[in-house]
Amino acid sequence: MGTVYSSILPKHEEFIKKQRIFFVGSAPLNEDGHVNISPKGYDVLRIFSPNEVAYLDLTGSGNETSAHLIDNGRVTFMFLAFEGPPMILRLYGRGKIILPESPEWNNVAKHFEILPGSRQIVQAKIETVKTSCGFSVPFYSYNGERDTLQQWAENKSEQDLENYWKKKNSISMDGIVTPIGKKFS
Repeated sequence: MGTVYSSILPKHEEFIKKQRIFFVGSAPLNEDGHVNISPKGYDVLRIFSPNEVAYLDLTGSGNETSAHLIDNGRVTFMFLAFEGPPMILRLYGRGKIILPESPEWNNVAKHFEILPGSRQIVQAKIETVKTSCGFSVPFYSYNGERDTLQQWAENKSEQDLENYWKKKNSISMDGIVTPIGKKFS
């Protein structure tokens, strides 16, 4: 059985800051829609308060989380202990997308190192925090970040990135127009 909290406690924040990877889960309201789980690397997550987090979202082959947040706002973050004592920590909340042209961008973006290929920030109000044992999570060693995405983005012009976003990040698998897609329509 897990333990449920109403906010991120200092011990949770300490655990989150040690993790090198986290996962973001979301789903559309449509029961036939696809549930999405997306891994995130790099130092892109920030905890703004016990009930607010955000991450810098980098270019990817899809943009499902963004579409789902427009559809219903629900988002879950999951952190796993691959080293040290076992634990799984989940943050449940409601999120929104902040695009570079949004009025909030400068205020939120100042908390991040803006990496090549940054396309948006996902900000979430956390309603529930849940920890569970993580006894079955295997040990894995961190060997470093892959530089493939950064190299790919560094080799693209601003126009190349926009063309990619328009082609690959404008509409979800389930046909939901993303904030990026709305910007191009």
